[in-house]
Amino acid sequence: MLDETTRYRLLKLLESNPELSQRQLAKELGISLGKVNFCLSALIEKGLLKANNFRNSRNKLAYMYLLTPAGMEEKARVTLHYLKWKMQEYETLRGEIEELRRDAAKLEHEVPV
Repeated sequence: MLDETTRYRLLKLLESNPELSQRQLAKELGISLGKVNFCLSALIEKGLLKANNFRNSRNKLAYMYLLTPAGMEEKARVTLHYLKWKMQEYETLRGEIEELRRDAAKLEHEVPV
């Protein structure tokens, strides 16, 4: 259930905004609150995240989700994998666009004006 894209986006968000609530994370990621809870629990269980209570918070249920050293290594690994995947996706899309341009140019010459 914790796919590479969600793992990457979640780790990236929490690295820069460790105080985000689960509800805010769900909204940012465009996924359900239940999935965020499941993903955070999985990352905590794997030792990639640590959840700390806010000491000065009025809401005693508020947490900060901090990347552990293993979490930072995992984020680096996932970032490289995500970049390679996106670059491959980009190259595939670029090829499709070039093919569509060639097809459109042929049609332009074949269709009488």
